[in-house]
Amino acid sequence: MILIVGGAWQGKLAFAVELAKKAYPLDSPACYNEKREEYEIAEGSRDSFEAAMKCRIIHGLHEYIRRLLKEGKSVDDFLSAVRQQNPHVIITSNELGCGIVPMDPGEREWREVSGRASVGLARTSEEVYRMVCGIASRIK
Repeated sequence: MILIVGGAWQGKLAFAVELAKKAYPLDSPACYNEKREEYEIAEGSRDSFEAAMKCRIIHGLHEYIRRLLKEGKSVDDFLSAVRQQNPHVIITSNELGCGIVPMDPGEREWREVSGRASVGLARTSEEVYRMVCGIASRIK
């Protein structure tokens, strides 16, 4: 597993695709769209939770977490399933803790749970990168 964190619009997805091209062959229909000649990406804001279990890239883990919290589902169970079913996935997640603390309790919970999820994933990931201005720094 590879984790890429950073602020919004810092180039995390482009870097994830670059890493996927280097690390993983384009041999699985679950992760590669032959018509568009690109990797299938599980988008946290819109794709199914099942998509995260099979796509080579999960983009926007923090958005999956938002949806899980709104639906009353376990974030830990979701992350555990990803680790088991998709151990070679590349995950991107926004850093949410660097701005103003939201007044809304639900937004604060989302921010805290997302941060803790990134901490847990970083511990078990083979590689961890932080993106700033399109530049990746390997931190693990």
